[in-house]
Amino acid sequence: MHNDLVFKALADPTRRLMLDELSERKEQTLYELTARLIMRHEVTISRQALAKHIDLLEQAGLVGSEKRGKYRMLVFNDAPLRSITDRWLK
Repeated sequence: MHNDLVFKALADPTRRLMLDELSERKEQTLYELTARLIMRHEVTISRQALAKHIDLLEQAGLVGSEKRGKYRMLVFNDAPLRSITDRWLK
C-alpha cells in the first residue's frame, strides 16, 4: 500500500518538479519552494494547490515537515525511493 502512494506521488509532473527542487536543496519553506517553481520552471500554481501536492508527498513519505519558529520547513526524504529501487535493483 505504501509503495502505491509513492507511485501516485511520482505520477504527477508538478510533484516531480517539487521533488527535484527539494532534492537539490533538502530543506525549504513553502514560500521558497513556490518561488523556485515559478522562477525556474514557470509553474503557475496556487498556494492551496501546492499544499495539496505537499500533503500527498508527505503521505507517501517523500517529504516531511518541521515547524521552526513561524516557518514550516519542508524536508526531502529519499528513503521511500531507495526502498523501491532496492526491491528491483538488488
